[in-house]
Amino acid sequence: MLSINKTSPRFWYINFLPHSTLQRLYLPFKPPTIRTASHATVKDSQSTLVLSSQSLTKPPISYSKLLSQCVASKSLNSGMELHAHLIKFGFSRDPSLRNHLVTLYSKCCHFGYARKLVDASSEPDVVSWSSLLSGYVQNGFVEEALLVFKEMCLLGVKCNEFTFPSVLKACSLKRDLSMGRKIHGMAVVTGFESDGFVANTLVVMYAKCGLLDDSRRLFGGIVERSVVSWNALFSCYVQSELCGEAVDLFKEMVRSGIRPNEFSISIILNACAGLQDGGLGRTIHGLMLKMGLDLDQFSANALVDMYSKAGEIENAVAVFQKIARPDVVSWNAVIAGCVLHERNDWALMLLDEMKSSGTCPNMFTLSSALKACAAMGFKELGRQLHSSLIKMDSNSDLFAAVGLVDMYSKCEMMDDARRAYDLMPKKDIIVWNALISGYSQCSDDLEAVSLFSKMFSEDIDFNQTTLSTVLKSVASLQAIKVCKQIHTISIKSGIYSDFYVINSLLDTYGKCNHIDEALKIFEERTWEDLVAYTSMITAYSQYGDGEEALKLYLQMQDADIQPDPFICSSLLNACANLSAYEQGKQLHVHAIKFGFMCDIFASNSLVNMYAKCGSIEDADCAFSEIPNRGIVSWSAMIGGYAQHGHGKEALKLFNEMLRDGVPPNHITLVSVLCACNHAGLVNEGKKYFEKMEEMFGIKPTQEHYACMIDLLGRSGKLNEAVELVNSIPFEADGSVWGALLGAARIHKNIELGQKAAEMLFDLEPEKSGTHVLLANIYASAGMWENVAKVRKLMKDSKVKKEPGMSWIEIKDKIYTFIVGDRSHSRSDEIYAKLDQLGELLRKAGYSPIVEIDIHNVNKSEKEQLLYHHSEKLAVAFGLIAMPPGPPLRVKKNLRICVDCHTFFKFVCKIVSREIIVRDINRFHHFKDGSCSCVFAYQQIVLDGSERQKFAVAVGEFEGSW
Repeated sequence: MLSINKTSPRFWYINFLPHSTLQRLYLPFKPPTIRTASHATVKDSQSTLVLSSQSLTKPPISYSKLLSQCVASKSLNSGMELHAHLIKFGFSRDPSLRNHLVTLYSKCCHFGYARKLVDASSEPDVVSWSSLLSGYVQNGFVEEALLVFKEMCLLGVKCNEFTFPSVLKACSLKRDLSMGRKIHGMAVVTGFESDGFVANTLVVMYAKCGLLDDSRRLFGGIVERSVVSWNALFSCYVQSELCGEAVDLFKEMVRSGIRPNEFSISIILNACAGLQDGGLGRTIHGLMLKMGLDLDQFSANALVDMYSKAGEIENAVAVFQKIARPDVVSWNAVIAGCVLHERNDWALMLLDEMKSSGTCPNMFTLSSALKACAAMGFKELGRQLHSSLIKMDSNSDLFAAVGLVDMYSKCEMMDDARRAYDLMPKKDIIVWNALISGYSQCSDDLEAVSLFSKMFSEDIDFNQTTLSTVLKSVASLQAIKVCKQIHTISIKSGIYSDFYVINSLLDTYGKCNHIDEALKIFEERTWEDLVAYTSMITAYSQYGDGEEALKLYLQMQDADIQPDPFICSSLLNACANLSAYEQGKQLHVHAIKFGFMCDIFASNSLVNMYAKCGSIEDADCAFSEIPNRGIVSWSAMIGGYAQHGHGKEALKLFNEMLRDGVPPNHITLVSVLCACNHAGLVNEGKKYFEKMEEMFGIKPTQEHYACMIDLLGRSGKLNEAVELVNSIPFEADGSVWGALLGAARIHKNIELGQKAAEMLFDLEPEKSGTHVLLANIYASAGMWENVAKVRKLMKDSKVKKEPGMSWIEIKDKIYTFIVGDRSHSRSDEIYAKLDQLGELLRKAGYSPIVEIDIHNVNKSEKEQLLYHHSEKLAVAFGLIAMPPGPPLRVKKNLRICVDCHTFFKFVCKIVSREIIVRDINRFHHFKDGSCSCVFAYQQIVLDGSERQKFAVAVGEFEGSW
């Protein structure tokens, strides 16, 4: 038997199943070897021996005993031999012997012989008719049983205390309440209602027909209630899934002084299993031991099932080990329990033990084993189990078929899953759902949606599981039209109110960036739950509305809903997008409080948040605390170093990652090239770009080419940049041509700029950045007519320049500023602060770089326009609203202009305050009169004609067009 000692070598050995134990499991199943004669065979032998050793003229009473043995053991052949002797010696007309023979033939499903004996009787015998009726019921022939009962009544055969229980059981099985009531009336008229067996059967009949109240009233009318009466009632409650009421009845029975028997224990253990109440189950187990009840097969199986469903799988296995001869039900209960609680290795070892014991698995056993194979990815064993199921003719068994589809799907073998599905003669909704789920899990979302479309067009019934499953694929495809169609279908079919459907629709609308529809569903909910909040917060976070995500988190806290690691990760991403450092730190505290720091998703998001909020030191600390770093962890930290201009640190970390045996992905290499770009490491960048496919098996994508072209362009290697563009093996996108246009602007290459701009006008006609950069190039060359043409082109094309926007976080609140913003309640103070700073900066030698502004106004007006840039307004507000000391953290949606860049270098020196600005490209740490981006913004003397040269070379026009 299986030992559940966790240190047992058999259990750690499961890790090597594909090479050892699995080899035995792969072998086809064989029926157990016949060891000894069965109980029935023994009885046959006894009957035959007695028959052969006796005189053939013995009195009928001797034959009666022998026939009773045949009936008890269902020994049909011996019984037929006895019947032949009875006919030969003239005893076949004896009523007692005839009744025994009717009972034997009925129990053995030989109803033709039984009926001939009944019809041969000179007078109708209630015992014979009752035996025939009982045989039909016991073998599941309910319709035939009721016909026999009606014929019996027409012949005037009076019913007895054995007739009524059988025919009432037939009514129970058929759920024929009308017939049951009629028979109840007959029992009342004939006086048998008070009989214990009849009363108990009436209790069961009404319960199975859905009338538990009537069943309870009948039970209350039983004068002398035996344990059988109680068992009948609370068995009905358990079968009706009213397990709590069944437990209450059991307690009432014990209080009334009725001693429970093994059957009572089995029933109440089933109730505990239904309630998943291991504590109560242990109490019943203890009561069973205290009463000295034997651990019979039924009680043992019920205990195993109860402990399994209550999550106490070790106790389930311990009970299982005490079963002397476990049957297939015992094995199924413990194997299914192991699978239910993800002890899949145990389940497969138990399957091996089961085979070794000689017990042949059935479809239920193999269905559970298929789930274990699916969870562990054991494809070959799954195929072997499939072969065994085919031998059992499993195509008609829906449970096994669903298990096959699920196993193949989770092993990413969708062709096999589809074949298993196609072979099924009948397909119910569960099988359709399993296949749709398989395609969705394997990211074949188009096939999942197509299958649902076929299901819908063929008028095949679907349920909430179908819609929830297909909506996952719709969300992945961002197919908003399909989402709206399914939304309509859910309303028309009455499924819309389902918890899972509503949350799936909410999630799908969110991932399709239809936030308004998602919010409407969210607000129409009639319940509070974590899933809905997670979907809504994630949608806000992914599509740039981090402020709403954080507000929703506060609302979630007010509703006393505890977060999980996934929602914590989404909120940290929202803080990262907003550069909300303080709120990110608070979420870090929450993550520690709720124990989320061991979750890899939350840990990675924490690194990303600190890096994007401008604190590379905090990001490094968070990264160092991740125990098992994956590629996402490494990429987040390398990307953080790159954004902050720490190119050498990024490359050092990248090499450390390689030494740890973690292979990079394409995102990691984008971060590496960005690090080289921001730090001016041209040779290093070229080395990694040229060797990435050879060293890491990763072909360069648009992003890699764009990074490399930007690096070459910034360093003045324009010819190499152009050659690289021409060598791209696919059509270059906007990011590549944008990098080339930026290089042309920096180096005043008009021809190159025009070529790049023409390509961008075709690829991204709606984006204003191309027009702005091209106008900058023309302005730097004094080509004002061309500048005017670009502005006219923008106007004619209805392209509007994206306004400069900046954000700053103060006291857990995000403040937004746009160019020339005067909407803030403290705008007078903000502009007064800017005037004050302007005076101080002029004394320190600062002069606004008005050459970058191309408005047709005088110099003083240009200076005012420059003073009103959004990042300057944000910094001024930070200086008046925040106490001295901590850095000012500002995020900007565009690249910071050269004038603001120079302005902040003076400000940080004068006010002795670090200023951290995150623009669209990178971080700028202004401290002690300098910036961290020494490569991007070279130190140039800003005097006289050199000022304009500097502005044209590395500046960017900003302002209102």
